[in-house]
Amino acid sequence: MRASGETRLHGTGPPPRCGRGPRDVHVILPNDIDDPATPSGGNTYDRRVCDGLAATGWAVHEHAVPGAWPQPTAQEQTRLARQLAALPDGALVLIDGLVGSAAPDALCAQAHRLRLVPLIHMPLLDDGEGRALAAATRVVTTSEWTRQTLLARYPLPVDRVHVVHPGVDPAPLTPGSPSGSRLLCVAAVTPGKGHDLLAQALARVAELPWRCVCVGSVTRDPRFVAALRAQLDADGLTDRMPLVGPRTGADLAAAYAAADLLVLASRAETYGMVVTEALARGIPVVATAVGGVPEAMGETPDGDRPGVLVARDDPGALADALRRWLGDPALRERLRRAARARRAQLTGWDVTTARLAQVLTEAVAV
Repeated sequence: MRASGETRLHGTGPPPRCGRGPRDVHVILPNDIDDPATPSGGNTYDRRVCDGLAATGWAVHEHAVPGAWPQPTAQEQTRLARQLAALPDGALVLIDGLVGSAAPDALCAQAHRLRLVPLIHMPLLDDGEGRALAAATRVVTTSEWTRQTLLARYPLPVDRVHVVHPGVDPAPLTPGSPSGSRLLCVAAVTPGKGHDLLAQALARVAELPWRCVCVGSVTRDPRFVAALRAQLDADGLTDRMPLVGPRTGADLAAAYAAADLLVLASRAETYGMVVTEALARGIPVVATAVGGVPEAMGETPDGDRPGVLVARDDPGALADALRRWLGDPALRERLRRAARARRAQLTGWDVTTARLAQVLTEAVAV
C-alpha cells in the first residue's frame, strides 16, 4: 500500500520535464492499489496497465490518492482537486472511475485544460458520475456491458466511450478430478459477491460430495462475514465452505490448480476477471448471469459455453446447476472441453495495454 498521496514515475525513457508530452500519462489511482490485503479486479487492472504502458515506452506518473472511494469525504475530494490543479496544462490524465466518478466537481473544474480519461470498472450510475464523464475527453470501460450501460444512462457521444477488456495471464491446464467435487470461489466476502446465496445453494446439495474453498478478503464487511459464518455453522458447512482470506501470486495459482469448478454467485459484476482466470486454466464456471459475466465467459468457436449461467439472487437455480455438475460425468466432460477451447481464445495483458494506449493516443490528439 502506498504512502498517502504518493506520486511515482516509471517508464523506459526520460520523460519531458513538464509531464505533458505525447507519451506522458498521469494516472490517478486509489491508495490501496498495491495492498495485498485488499486484492480486487480493479486494482489488478490498474496495476497491469500502468506497468504495461511503462514497459512500452510511456512515461507513467502514478498518483495514489487516499480516500474512502467511491464515498470520499469533503476533505478527500479537496485533496484530489488540488492534485489535479497541480498537473500541467494539457496533461493526459487516466483516472480510476472509483475516484473520478465520485468527485465530479474536481474533474469539471479542470476539464478545460486537462485531457481527462476516466477508467470505469464499476459504474456508479448517478448524476455526479454523469457530470464527471461529460467532462472527459475519452471514457474507457472494461466491458461492453459497462459501455452500453453508460451510454443508456448518460448523453455521451458514442465515439468517446471505448471498451478495453482485461487481459489474462497464460496458465497451466488444470486437468480436474474425476468427481468434480473441488469447488472454488474467488471473490471478496461482501454482499455483492453473493456468498450468502452460494451457502444457501450448497446447503441444498449437502448430501453430495464437495468442498468449496472461498478465496477473498474477509475484512471489507465484517458484519456480513459474521452473518455468513453463523449461516455456515447453522447448516454444518463451516469446514466444507472455508473462508480462507485473500490469496495472490503463487498461492492464488495453487488454489486454481486444485479446483475443478469456479463458482461465482455475484449480484453484480462489470466483467468478472476471475472467470477468465479460471478459463485460462481450462476450469469451467458456474456463475450468475449478471453484468459482464456472460461476456467474460464467452463461447467457443462452435457456440458452446464453457460453463453454466444462472439467474441472479436464485439459490435454487444455483443449487440445480451444481447438482448437475456433481452428478453428471458427461456434463463435466463437455464443459471441460468447452473451457479448454475458450482458453485458446483469451488474450493477454499486452493486448489490453495496446488497446488502452490507442485510446490515450486519440485523447492526446483531440
